[in-house]
Amino acid sequence: MEPTNRDIEFLFEIGALRNITRAWSQTLGMDSASISEHTFRVLWLALLLARMEGVKSEEKIMKMALVHDVAESRTGDANYTQALYTERDEDQGARDMFEGTSLTDFYKDILTEYEKRESAEAKIVKDADNLDVDIESRELDERGSKLPKKWMGFREQVRNEKLYTESAKKLWDMIHSADPSDWHLKNNKWLKNPDAGK
Repeated sequence: MEPTNRDIEFLFEIGALRNITRAWSQTLGMDSASISEHTFRVLWLALLLARMEGVKSEEKIMKMALVHDVAESRTGDANYTQALYTERDEDQGARDMFEGTSLTDFYKDILTEYEKRESAEAKIVKDADNLDVDIESRELDERGSKLPKKWMGFREQVRNEKLYTESAKKLWDMIHSADPSDWHLKNNKWLKNPDAGK
């Protein structure tokens, strides 16, 4: 298969997702993840959930995670207030993005399956999408934002009513009891090597 001009345009457009911050930065008043950064962690979350759930189709999980918010390149993101007043056609945006590329199956097959939320893979990726909000919320709390505590009632509702898998609920509980700094504090060179700095 030979690449097309649309393939090259698509690659530049995907790169531009790093310039689109998530819509909640308006209410946070501080930096938050870009769509690209969000997508990267959703991919890893989805793989972890798939293994916890015993779902073996990791290639499909990764493709679905990669494509789950891709249309936001054309539609932008909308926070919970903006969503009351705006109507975004993400389906048309994704269709137009993939049209004429060598990757049209991502729209026709993968994204369509994700949006239906019927398959185990689609439910896992949606759970990962939701859990990334909770992880970033914990990170923002660590940076001093007071908003994550105010959101807690909403996030508990998501945990109890919106998450599809029991594994996602377990991860949600762990995320909200974890210290976001443990990953680096517990790997401090002075803890690992008492002779460091001598």
